[in-house]
Amino acid sequence: MSADTSKSPAPSTRDAAFLAEMGITPLWQRRAPAAAPAAQPAQPAPLAAIAAAVDTDTADADISQMDWRALNNAIAACTRCGCKDGRKSVAGDGARAAVWMVVAGATTAQDEAARTPLAGAPGKLLANMLKAVQLAREENVYVTNLVKCRLSSASGGERAPSADELQACRPFVERELALCGAGVVLTLGQVATNALLDQPLQQALAGSRGTLHQFNGAVLVATLHPAELLDRAADKALAWADLCLARASQGQSQ
Repeated sequence: MSADTSKSPAPSTRDAAFLAEMGITPLWQRRAPAAAPAAQPAQPAPLAAIAAAVDTDTADADISQMDWRALNNAIAACTRCGCKDGRKSVAGDGARAAVWMVVAGATTAQDEAARTPLAGAPGKLLANMLKAVQLAREENVYVTNLVKCRLSSASGGERAPSADELQACRPFVERELALCGAGVVLTLGQVATNALLDQPLQQALAGSRGTLHQFNGAVLVATLHPAELLDRAADKALAWADLCLARASQGQSQ
């Protein structure tokens, strides 16, 4: 991921207060139900290659009709990408009537242990970021991972999700957005951003930042993942610019 090195103008007194809340110092300048035995399952779009791996008992058309309880049960029992090898899925949490929906890439070991998305230090930083724009996970923000299970490599370490895995989980995020009613989607990191915008997964995040996108009727704003900001504190200036853009976009969803 290439870093945006552009400089922001000097913060106003109001912005300075927001930055202080973030802890930043010094301040920086389908399958449809079959009607008859002959009916064929719908193919998830746009990646037809995933069809053979999808659990057709939880097809996209079914997910789009679920309420919160049914959705969380489906996430817990999901085998849409064949991922159930002892992993524990992690559903989203936060406000079920939300102003923003925050979407990260894949569930981490910390998330799995805490049974909540964006756990640990990244979650604490996210809370400060939201507080800086007068939002809170408990009150008006819904937080979720695009991929609901922790993905592990052959060596046992965490790995990035494949395009098929992202496509398999995407209907869950689409339904979460429809249920929580958020007008703004804030994507954290390259994986979540590219997956929701149907872009190549290797595309650098810098190309998507600083622009208002659309996702299922909501405004989508891309920013860096809090875990990245913990490693590169100087990039908090970039995240602040993204938060300001998202805040200014409220009310512009279609």
